[in-house]
Amino acid sequence: SPISESYRTLRTNLIYRFSDLVTGGQTILFSSPGPGEGKTTTIANLSITFANLGKKTLLVDTDLRKPVIHNVFNEKQSPGLTDYLMGNELDVDKLANDTDTKNLSLMTSGSVPPFPSELLGSPEMETLIQELKTKWDVILFDLPPLMAVTDAYVILKHMDHFVLVLRSGVTEKGALKRCLAYLRMSEINETGVVINQIDKSKASKDEQFDYYQEYYGIEEE
Repeated sequence: SPISESYRTLRTNLIYRFSDLVTGGQTILFSSPGPGEGKTTTIANLSITFANLGKKTLLVDTDLRKPVIHNVFNEKQSPGLTDYLMGNELDVDKLANDTDTKNLSLMTSGSVPPFPSELLGSPEMETLIQELKTKWDVILFDLPPLMAVTDAYVILKHMDHFVLVLRSGVTEKGALKRCLAYLRMSEINETGVVINQIDKSKASKDEQFDYYQEYYGIEEE
């Protein structure tokens, strides 16, 4: 479908732009300026496309305030990330659950802690990231919105790549400008930007690619 092909295109663009994604052990953080902009949907589908490519992929729910990825994959929320960070379970392999998709594992958030930012900025989080990079080819992190809390900023320095997710008609220009200003102050550059829910009726003819995908779909049938 055109939607599935869009996520494959995103994967391909990341791989061709950053050759280190081919070698493995790479971390990618996903966030957005505000809520409801599609970051969780984007990261979940992208993780599947990486796994389908044969990459050993781990999806980590680092939204320790309103975690939802465990619901997306019909998994239990605990045990998970917070269990490692609080020292309750130090065996990473016990916290990474297999999914129905080959090559894709999931680390849920665990129980919601009272001080998420402190946990994400702890030495234990840095140690965990380094260990995950030795076990998986691609590690994807889902973080809360940048304008809501500071969670994403405290671990951005440990990430290899950062993708900002926007939603057409929802993302506020002022919030986006402030996010970019904060990132520049932190000397962090976004790897790329994903824009969701573009109104195709307002797109130019050069941007309406569905025709070609539908054409090849008919030919394959």
